[in-house]
Amino acid sequence: MILFGQYSLVIAFVLTLYASFLYFRADKKRFHSVIASAQRATLIAFLMIVTSSLLLLYALLSRNFQVEYVAQYTNRSLPIAYTIAAFWAGQAGSLLFWALLLSFFTWGVMLRTPHKNTFFFSRTLAVLSVTLSFFLYLLIFKSNPFATTPFTPEDGIGLNPLLQNPAMIFHPPALYVGFVAYTIPFSYAIAALLSKKPDDYWLFSIRRWSLFAWLFLTIGNILGMQWAYVELGWGGYWAWDPVENASLLPWLTGTAFIHSVIIQQRRGMFKKWNFSLIIITFALTIFGTFITRSGLISSVHAFGVSNLGPAFLLFLAIVLIGSFILLIRQTPLLSSRARIDSWTSKESSFLLNNILLTIFMVSILVGTLFPAISEAISGEKLTVGSSFFNALSVPVGLTLFFILGICVLFSWQKTRFQKLLSRFAISTTTTCLVVVLLVLAGVREMLPLIAFAVFAFAMISVLFEFSRQLLRYKNSAKDNGSLGFFRFFIKNRQRYGGFLVHIGILLLFLGIIGSSAYSIEKTVTLEPGDSVAIANYQIHYTGLQHVDRGDTHIDRARFVLNKSRPNTRTLFSEKIFHRNYQPVTEVGIYSNLREDVYIILAKSDEENQRITASILINPLVLWMWIGGAVMVLGTLLAFTNKSRAVRQ
Repeated sequence: MILFGQYSLVIAFVLTLYASFLYFRADKKRFHSVIASAQRATLIAFLMIVTSSLLLLYALLSRNFQVEYVAQYTNRSLPIAYTIAAFWAGQAGSLLFWALLLSFFTWGVMLRTPHKNTFFFSRTLAVLSVTLSFFLYLLIFKSNPFATTPFTPEDGIGLNPLLQNPAMIFHPPALYVGFVAYTIPFSYAIAALLSKKPDDYWLFSIRRWSLFAWLFLTIGNILGMQWAYVELGWGGYWAWDPVENASLLPWLTGTAFIHSVIIQQRRGMFKKWNFSLIIITFALTIFGTFITRSGLISSVHAFGVSNLGPAFLLFLAIVLIGSFILLIRQTPLLSSRARIDSWTSKESSFLLNNILLTIFMVSILVGTLFPAISEAISGEKLTVGSSFFNALSVPVGLTLFFILGICVLFSWQKTRFQKLLSRFAISTTTTCLVVVLLVLAGVREMLPLIAFAVFAFAMISVLFEFSRQLLRYKNSAKDNGSLGFFRFFIKNRQRYGGFLVHIGILLLFLGIIGSSAYSIEKTVTLEPGDSVAIANYQIHYTGLQHVDRGDTHIDRARFVLNKSRPNTRTLFSEKIFHRNYQPVTEVGIYSNLREDVYIILAKSDEENQRITASILINPLVLWMWIGGAVMVLGTLLAFTNKSRAVRQ
């Protein structure tokens, strides 16, 4: 079984190289015969990768500790769900999962792409096949998932307890799907450049792929934030860790690309910029995979030091240099006669949006790589802390959200002064009213007040534009019933999906404002029967329970939560001690729309049941997760639109 899993990867590698060669050689004279052979090779390679993946999964589930990967990431007591998740928990398994996804997507492109443009079709598959060949090369020569141990242990090491969370089943796969899916738009872009016909056809072909990739990157990042919040026991959800940054970087450029594409399809502008954005986005997905596997950057999420760094760097260099050489050579074909007519237009706001997102991306990239850069220059590894990223994100973020509010009020090409004045008057007046109410409610600090004002302005603007569109429908529609409205909504679901995404992002922003500006923390030492008051809550500690589960020992503290009312809630916070790993914390959380009560068991004394606990009040956190769900819903709504043109 082990040998067959290895041989399947070798066969897939050879077939993928063969298919790449044929896809590049295909031309009009012999297109059908050459492509048919290449497609058969692609399909068989996909089946070989599926076979190899199933064999590794079988080895995990059957606890075949002869396989080094199985012995390292599972043990006999690991639940089945986490045993399956071990497939992508380690370096070799995650690379195989990446290859599996890419081969599946390649097969999907092969089946769904029309053959009218033969050169474009073959070159798209060629780029996909070359990328797949690279990952298969890593699996065969650098990180073999079927490598065996010198002797078969009785039991494995097991999955890191920090990874034994339901998010482990969904968070890494979502990120991988987002990363891998960006290979498709990149391949279409390179095929368009190779065909010397870089018109809008490639954009029409990748609209849904771009949304699909962005959707899963969004899901992956939101799940990662939620996982950090409930599992790591520090009260936060984003620490600017290098691996966290690696997943944020392509999300930023992917967001810029989605907005910039609208301009090209609507006005024929930003052609060179769109090619550059998708190249950079794909390169950032490779970069993110590189820094988690090279040992270049220290991170709690990284796989550790490995021999994959040089191979990733070489591939990344080939991608960037080769792609931009192609782009420069095709520059004369990418000119546009259209220009931005006015700064009071959607085009101008989209341009500012792109500039800020790109500046933000570059700054985060430099901050993430700064330790490696400083070590290469001075021999001393220097790091930048969270304060650097926070100081950067505040002005950029506030400006981005303000532009979001402005953008929906602008018209295409130019907004008439009277129309602009009336729209701004509503949003600005309502925002001022919100600010006054906040001041009366006790919000006096300048930065939070500005942030809430920006949130209010952007949200009011989005809701105003949404209402204006509905009012226009009501005044013009013949069928004013609910069925007619439903038809109108479905017909324009891409537009209203975009509205929902913006509302979701703003709700996420609201949660960040509240939890960042008004979090309260208190660390206390308690004995059974003691109480502590924090904010409007009275928290009673009732006792400590000890639970033994084989190779783990759990100290579980019980708290009763009161909030100026008769009804109570019970929370448990745990400290879990593992045989092979450092202790981990399971926090107790009570959430409502206003705030979270967050209890961390820091220390415990079994003899007298005395504990030390940190209690946090984190305002508005729940709105972050609601915002994430709204973003996903809006993207799904826009994704279902089959129209090729983007309309606003």
